[in-house]
Amino acid sequence: MQTSPQIEHTRRRRVIRRLLDELASCDPDDDAYERKLDLLGRRIARRVPPVAGDAASGRASGAGRRSPPAPLWQPFWRRQRARLTRLGGVLLKLVRVASARTADNLHRSSPARPDAPVADGSGGLTAADGRRVGRLIGRFGAGQRVEGVDGHYMLYEPAFRTAGPAPLLVMLHGCNQGAAEFAAGTRMNEVAEDSGVVVLYPEQSMGANALRCWNWYALQDVSNSAGDAALIARLTRRVMQDQDIDPARVYIAGMSAGGAMAAVLARDYPGLYAALGVHSGIAAGRAHDAVSAMRIMASGPDTLPPDLLSPTELGALQLPRIVFHGDADTTVHPSNADALYAASGQSGNDQAREHTTSEATPASEGQRGYTRSALFGSSGVSQGERWIIHGAGHAWTGGDGTQPHTDAAGPDASRQMMRFFLQHHLNSKIS
Repeated sequence: MQTSPQIEHTRRRRVIRRLLDELASCDPDDDAYERKLDLLGRRIARRVPPVAGDAASGRASGAGRRSPPAPLWQPFWRRQRARLTRLGGVLLKLVRVASARTADNLHRSSPARPDAPVADGSGGLTAADGRRVGRLIGRFGAGQRVEGVDGHYMLYEPAFRTAGPAPLLVMLHGCNQGAAEFAAGTRMNEVAEDSGVVVLYPEQSMGANALRCWNWYALQDVSNSAGDAALIARLTRRVMQDQDIDPARVYIAGMSAGGAMAAVLARDYPGLYAALGVHSGIAAGRAHDAVSAMRIMASGPDTLPPDLLSPTELGALQLPRIVFHGDADTTVHPSNADALYAASGQSGNDQAREHTTSEATPASEGQRGYTRSALFGSSGVSQGERWIIHGAGHAWTGGDGTQPHTDAAGPDASRQMMRFFLQHHLNSKIS
């Protein structure tokens, strides 16, 4: 039985994608890396169509799929080989960071009890109204298992909630992090206590990703009932039911891979979340596999013309968003922040983007300088904000400096995000 050219072409694409995934998991200094590069080169060479005039000779010799002359594919493969080597180095850096950390850092030896308050180590100061400041007084711990959700999460319930349904913030950690570690680094629970906001921290399993990264770039995990995005959306809805949450005030934010996944959820579930926060992340829809993800992380995204977007994606672009990024970030290129911020202005409603401002705050002793740009609507509320922190690397700014992936010298991203979120709500409630 003969296969059609389309079927054969699809099979070759699958083989090449599998080889790319295997290549991304290899050490560039290992012999296996070179062997896989050579095999991938031969596969790519077979995909290049023969030039005119060679088809007849190919049929005459009985070679139905003859490889083209060397000059056609060898320069192309040399460019691809160099690019893959660079990307492999970036991935190797992430793998080595993960392997250097102990299992105790990845798996908390003594998970917090749901009824146990968590202190951050600061003094127990008292505000004018008698509330404790600088110490968490609500409940933070492992949540109950949710039917249909194969994953763990932690939940912070503030002690001081206003009457009626409360707002909910979904926080997605980055690679090599867990929920409790992310909460400690960002100090978001302290901010939530002051604001009366419930905070949900979904946690990626090592079974789903060895580095505990959210699979924001995998096609099979985007808008798929078994993927990460759908899992987080189901978990969000379940917590909304269990915790008496206001469906018009549900927000999502994340750091690095978590920020990229938050952008995917904002795109795929525009009726679920009222605003988006991304710290050191990537806009949705710019990568489709590990190789393109590494390329965007290393050099920034390509321009995505608005006319290529679906109506759903165009609607999601209008979702209010606040973006933070360090201009010295060598893990995720700072231009990704520009792409995220620019998306907040791609709306056909001129009144939704009344005017823009930009202001620079110089560095002071022990504090980084930053440049804040904002897009305001006719109501005077900012629809989009971009904070570029000067000299900051790949870290959450204003967090607990004793925690990994945080930079205490920058502006307080957690408080600024919460301020931005609470200005926005959905026009209608979610069914």
